[in-house]
Amino acid sequence: MHPFIYLASQSPRRQELLTQIGVKFELLLADSSEDAESLEIQLPNEPALAYVMRVTLTKLMAAKQRLHVRGLHSVPILCADTTVVLTLEDQNESEQNNQNKSNKEIILGKPTDHQDAIRILQLLSGKTHQVHTAVAVAGKPHINDDEPRLLVSSSQVTFKSLSNEEINAYILTNEPMGKAGAYGIQGIGGCLIKEISGSFSGIMGLPLYETSQLMHETGVQFSLKP
Repeated sequence: MHPFIYLASQSPRRQELLTQIGVKFELLLADSSEDAESLEIQLPNEPALAYVMRVTLTKLMAAKQRLHVRGLHSVPILCADTTVVLTLEDQNESEQNNQNKSNKEIILGKPTDHQDAIRILQLLSGKTHQVHTAVAVAGKPHINDDEPRLLVSSSQVTFKSLSNEEINAYILTNEPMGKAGAYGIQGIGGCLIKEISGSFSGIMGLPLYETSQLMHETGVQFSLKP
């Protein structure tokens, strides 16, 4: 069993969740020489699920290169990415009786400012959206296996109908900033959520069931040893 991993994420929630299951980690973060934000650009017509998987693996490859450039000891690296996606029905009104219908995915990232947070929360109000979190690990040092392993957790989240006053009050807490979908389920944002189906920890940003599977497969120590 390996005593620790590198975590290539600055998310405090992912750090808390790893600590919760007894995984020791050291941060392996990008510096100013890397354009980390460019890794999260969505490709044209890219489905949300394909997007979150591609971005997570791309982040993992960048972290592996970072480890090599910095001359660090080779231990497993964990990356994750969370995508909030709202699926809307797109109707072609030129067709008789609106029979020609398709679904349109809107990926809701981190708000750029308070006004953008208002826009995102208004979109989510009274609707059910999906949260996809992909987690990937590279490195199985004890058998020289560096093949990336990736698992995805997908959940459904239903918001209650939000008044403008509720949205503005929530934004004033500053909690929406820096969070995909402009909310944090583990914080005050939990008051906005009517129902979830899936993984609470996955919605937070690191699905513990999938992560523990990867830790076991990679030979990393954690609290629950199968």
